[in-house]
Amino acid sequence: MLIQAADVAKLRKVTGAGMMDCKKALTEADGDFDRAIQIIRERGQAIANKRADREATEGAVIAKISHDGKSGAIIALNCETDFVAKNEDFVKLAHKICDLALAKLPADLKTFLALDLDGKTVEETVLIQSGITGEKMEVAYYDKIVSEYVQPYIHIGNKLATLVGFNKAGFDVQIAKDVAMQIAAMSPVSISEKDVPAEVVAEELLIAKEKARLEGKAEDMLDKIAQGRLSKFYKESTLLNQASVKDNKLTIAQVLTNASAGLTVTAMKRYALKA
Repeated sequence: MLIQAADVAKLRKVTGAGMMDCKKALTEADGDFDRAIQIIRERGQAIANKRADREATEGAVIAKISHDGKSGAIIALNCETDFVAKNEDFVKLAHKICDLALAKLPADLKTFLALDLDGKTVEETVLIQSGITGEKMEVAYYDKIVSEYVQPYIHIGNKLATLVGFNKAGFDVQIAKDVAMQIAAMSPVSISEKDVPAEVVAEELLIAKEKARLEGKAEDMLDKIAQGRLSKFYKESTLLNQASVKDNKLTIAQVLTNASAGLTVTAMKRYALKA
């Protein structure tokens, strides 16, 4: 059967698959357009099943904010190799997926994967792309922030991105950018000591006590020593207490106060591809 170029172009527009893949699918389907779409999807599913045990640790992490700056979304589209991760079409797809996340701000990743993206779900779109690249692909991460002002940061190479929300807008945007970069560079465990998970605090105290014990410190001093070391942990590992990377004489809390009285961070997200 003679496959028309117009049908190939239409199938490519619908699925995003390459010209040759579309032509092969249409040939196999004897020109049946719906069946050709199914063939492309099945190929993606077959590749996904075959490579299910592979680790998709490369990819692109993208963060974006809305035009009014009051909401932001961050996603990670993963693949197997750096070669695919740097492909222009792959990066474009990652941005398109993030645009959808920002527009809809779904509750969680499962809800996001079921959203419509040009007539297919996000999950189906990624599955089809997996069939095109021949690699396992997945949306590995999604999260959002809604606040008075949100700032994104994407590190060079799309391997790491952050979002940070602030309790008000109208301050120097460079300060917001610096804080987003601080989160990327220093990977704080929480915004302040108040929201460090209880299990993390318990573990840090346990480690500090055991270390002091091994150093030969008196048993009745261990709790006091552990509390002192916990304070150091807060200073090094919570965002507002960290020394600013740009000016280590100031904490991030002080940088924010100097920029605008009462300014603080309300939320933060950070995602990095596995090393």
